Amino acid sequence: MVEPLTDLDAARVRANLEGIRDAAGSDVEILAATKYVRNDDMGALAEAGISLVGENRLQDIEEKRKRWGDRFTWDFIGNLQSRKIKGILPLVRLIHSVATDSVLAQLERHGNPSTEVLVEVNLSGEEGKGGIEPAALDEFIERCPVMVSGLMTMPPFTEDPETSRPYFAKLAELASERGLERLSMGTSQDWQVAVEEGATIIRVGSVLWA
Repeated sequence: MVEPLTDLDAARVRANLEGIRDAAGSDVEILAATKYVRNDDMGALAEAGISLVGENRLQDIEEKRKRWGDRFTWDFIGNLQSRKIKGILPLVRLIHSVATDSVLAQLERHGNPSTEVLVEVNLSGEEGKGGIEPAALDEFIERCPVMVSGLMTMPPFTEDPETSRPYFAKLAELASERGLERLSMGTSQDWQVAVEEGATIIRVGSVLWA
């Protein structure tokens, strides 16, 4: 189990953020993945200039948003349980991980015209990994009762960022063919490659606090 981060240094985070922003360009949103950031340390992120954060659990969004509110824009980036949809929707700008029929059913019940989601696509074919198979994407999007503005993917974990490139390129192709603007792809180990392949949102953690 990964332990929560402690005593984040705002100056270091700011320097790392500025380096990523310079490399990624102004058109790419930098989402800080704050799963392992304690509530007490979220203030250091705000001080460092981070404005967009992503959480993996409803409980964490509830606790952190109660304290920090509009200091951040909040996205949900974790494995999505349909029974949590009702609680998540009012708290976030965007859900990155829509990929099941049960989630679609709950979005129909609790979503509204302003609800915006990304569909997660499983491009690696890894068993047990979340996401819609590319061949089923059109039908899934058609059945989604709220606005689908883009796609998300998680390539297989790798030490070599170049290994992720074909997955990112394929996601960009799928999005372009369907007129979808948002591409959530790339994490701390491969965000540079994701940007080169058209990412509009990168989800980074350790490279910000290192």
